[in-house]
Amino acid sequence: MRTVLRPRSAALLFTGAALALSPLAGPADATLPVDRIDAAICYTPDQHGGVAAKGGPGGDTREVSASEQRAIEARTAAILKAKRERGIGVPKGALAAATVPVYVHVMRDAAGNGDVTDTQISQQIAVLNNTFAGQESSAAANTGFSFTLAGTFRYNNNNWHKDKQSSTYRKRTRQGGANALNIWLVDFAYLGIATFPWDYDRSPGIDGIRVHFDSLPGGSIANYNLGETATHEAGHWFGLYHTFQGGCTTTNDEVGDTAAQSSPTSGCPEGRDSCPLPGLDPIHNYMDYSYDSCYNQFTPGQSTRISNMWTAYRA
Repeated sequence: MRTVLRPRSAALLFTGAALALSPLAGPADATLPVDRIDAAICYTPDQHGGVAAKGGPGGDTREVSASEQRAIEARTAAILKAKRERGIGVPKGALAAATVPVYVHVMRDAAGNGDVTDTQISQQIAVLNNTFAGQESSAAANTGFSFTLAGTFRYNNNNWHKDKQSSTYRKRTRQGGANALNIWLVDFAYLGIATFPWDYDRSPGIDGIRVHFDSLPGGSIANYNLGETATHEAGHWFGLYHTFQGGCTTTNDEVGDTAAQSSPTSGCPEGRDSCPLPGLDPIHNYMDYSYDSCYNQFTPGQSTRISNMWTAYRA
């Protein structure tokens, strides 16, 4: 991993925003625990490439038990039914589609470390548009969702740069409503962290995804610098589980056309088959842990789930 520098107090700088905040009070290296609703944590590989890819030895998501998973599905179904009865949502058999406003928050330290260029940010938005439109494979689904850059904000704060006091900085900087994707670019020991849509109503201030700044196109993390980390984390933000959710079970990730797999993928091992259930592991799926270059698709089933979750929690 990169050398960790002790954080120092720093002023804040907003680019393109009128608001100025004073430095945070308290010790410079104080931390707050990650909120329970921070759904998915994807670790960066170590300096030797890392066996676990985006995953860590303890897994990369908050635990979603089988009973909780069933409760989430039941809640979602009830919300969708109630909305249909009120004439809200999409016609039967159709899928939701929307342009998602994206707010990018570049969390630099006092020396400017962690900065990315406007070109990299534009390239990242282009990656999101390509991946969610199914442009990387003939087998990929077009989810119907597109993304537009609604604002870029740059901050100078050593704690925020290292993702310390994350609940505080997200609540103070988040823009837009439930339909707005906020991306905080930080320097931490992960590739990304995301929240799920069904948690928005109780903690809207921290909703969004945190992404390692060096995972953007042109970044320096080998095998993970094509911008696909943001696609993976945005998938969680839309309501997708990992393809290995639940392991070798028929329920798995609640999507019928992603074959069950027992564990996350590392690299791009063609023909991997980790479960006795039908189908090879979906190593090319954005919700696995493959290399960026291996990713190329969401499935039609995932597109339907994205539509349902958007309609239930973000529309």
